[in-house]
Amino acid sequence: MEFNELIQVRRSVRKYSTEKKVTKEQIEEILKAAQLAPTWANSQTGRYYCAVTEEEIKRIGEIGLPEFNLNNAKGAALIVTTFVKGIAGFREGNPANELGDEWGAYDLGLQNAYLVLKAADIGLDTLIMGIRNSDALREAFSISEDEEIAAVIAVGYRDQEPAFRPRKELDEIAKII
Repeated sequence: MEFNELIQVRRSVRKYSTEKKVTKEQIEEILKAAQLAPTWANSQTGRYYCAVTEEEIKRIGEIGLPEFNLNNAKGAALIVTTFVKGIAGFREGNPANELGDEWGAYDLGLQNAYLVLKAADIGLDTLIMGIRNSDALREAFSISEDEEIAAVIAVGYRDQEPAFRPRKELDEIAKII
């Protein structure tokens, strides 16, 4: 799919098919695309914890998501995204600027953008969910305390056609001089 078409068709989907299942191989393919995103000094601090089997999706969803997000993600695989703290945005253990660990979140955001675009490219849909139970997810996946949990991404086959939501005018978000 051409890039301009890809960014036009990608949507946040809140209803997934319960008949068509995402495979481990598809998850691996979109994670490999995420790895290609640029990161601070090529630090590659993004980490992914994936529930693909029906049993694990159910378990992780029930402990890690509030009811409304659990309903939104029904039928989808789940990917918990994290970044390793204290690396991106640091030089010799000290923050390189006022953003510090926010660079890890920035890099993870770039990686997650690649992930959702690759998912769309191979016919899958996604929903990035920031409201989640970090403590339960940390325990379920044995996520180290040196990682910051950022989001849970639902990945599946859409069972709805979400409308395109309007964007702000360019002059509201940009100043070009």
